[in-house]
Amino acid sequence: MRESGTVRLTTPLRKEDAVSLRAGDRVVLSGVLYTARDTAHKRLVEMLERGEPLPMDLEGQVIYFAGPSPTRPGEATGSIGPTTSYRMDPYSPRLIAAGLRGMIGKGSRSKAVREALQKFGAVYLGATGGAGALLARAVRKVEVIAFEDLGPEAVRRLEVAEFPAVVINDAHGGDLYEQGQGLFRRAGSGA
Repeated sequence: MRESGTVRLTTPLRKEDAVSLRAGDRVVLSGVLYTARDTAHKRLVEMLERGEPLPMDLEGQVIYFAGPSPTRPGEATGSIGPTTSYRMDPYSPRLIAAGLRGMIGKGSRSKAVREALQKFGAVYLGATGGAGALLARAVRKVEVIAFEDLGPEAVRRLEVAEFPAVVINDAHGGDLYEQGQGLFRRAGSGA
């Protein structure tokens, strides 16, 4: 649902939800997000390659590239800001092919990831780096579901309400970073 320039979505995402988004759209997510960083991604892909069941059904899910800081009493989580996404690039295409519908992080993605988003109808969202304490306010509940030995990088199931993000790469080849650079170049040339 679009209201005042913001798209409100509930996870898990349907393919049509992801395909309806365009680079630059502001979104707020409610429902479940999973956290995973590079070591967890590697393990998930290895499990897929061995034909083992994953700790969560990837179909329609959104993975947030984050590892929370320690939780203070009375809070669901500590600060939980995004990590740089390119470290997940070697693994993301395989997870997208297995049903992953969205990812949240910071920074640009590889050509292979952008191609997988288009092929399978998925989306990459950006969250504001340095705003982990603010993003934590959207988290209602946290549960470690896999790879507890990884500490803050374990896979966690987050229940969120109104988690803010912006579409960086859409399922149509749109790239917010490229769009922004184009606008900057045109403004600098006086066009």
